[in-house]
Amino acid sequence: MRVCALYPDLMNIYADRGNLVLLERRCEWRGIGFELRASSLGERLSAEEADLFYIGGGQDRDQERCALDLVEFKRDALYEVAGRGGVILAVCGGYQLLGRSYQLGEETLPGIGLLDAVTIREEGPRLIGNVAIEVELRPGERRVLAGFENHGGRTYLGAGTEPLGRVLKGHGNNDSDGYEGARDRGVIGTYLHGPLLPKNAWFADWLIETALGLQEPVGPLDDELEAAAHADARRAAGV
Repeated sequence: MRVCALYPDLMNIYADRGNLVLLERRCEWRGIGFELRASSLGERLSAEEADLFYIGGGQDRDQERCALDLVEFKRDALYEVAGRGGVILAVCGGYQLLGRSYQLGEETLPGIGLLDAVTIREEGPRLIGNVAIEVELRPGERRVLAGFENHGGRTYLGAGTEPLGRVLKGHGNNDSDGYEGARDRGVIGTYLHGPLLPKNAWFADWLIETALGLQEPVGPLDDELEAAAHADARRAAGV
């Protein structure tokens, strides 16, 4: 499985590097080869160079640099990835940059518009705390994702994008509409981190299956510790 991490030197707070580590381990434990590369500022992408593209969260100043770079150097390739049904996972600040824009006062950062969403830094407290959402990634199969959120921006989805899930506990996209994250086929944005995948190993497996185009689920692993981490994250959120 080939993974490309976008701006890992700039967009890597809240321990989100753990998402990449977990993907690598769950592939290796199943005998699936794993290849990780990085793409940072000024580097163009090829849509065919990875099965999964990943971008995490960062500080405002770093997010601004990455926003401009995404538009100039990486937008076209990511649109190709989305067009062929490829997987792009964006967390927190990365999620905001996949939308159409992020308004911070009088300044507006451009997004690449892969998700029909806008983010606005409004008056009010940051949205912080443990969170759990209900998702349906396969028809008729509802599961819980649990994590931690910490964002000042409030994200609003347009008609062209569906939410990733329904908030069970926590704030979600904007603390008002009851939804969290966004999804358009294999393009997924979410505010859940802390990091996300070690707390939700089943979701990591879904990403692997989807990115590799597998028709059957990957084989089971001894997930005693992973199940405990997921249960702890759910308890912390009150679910």
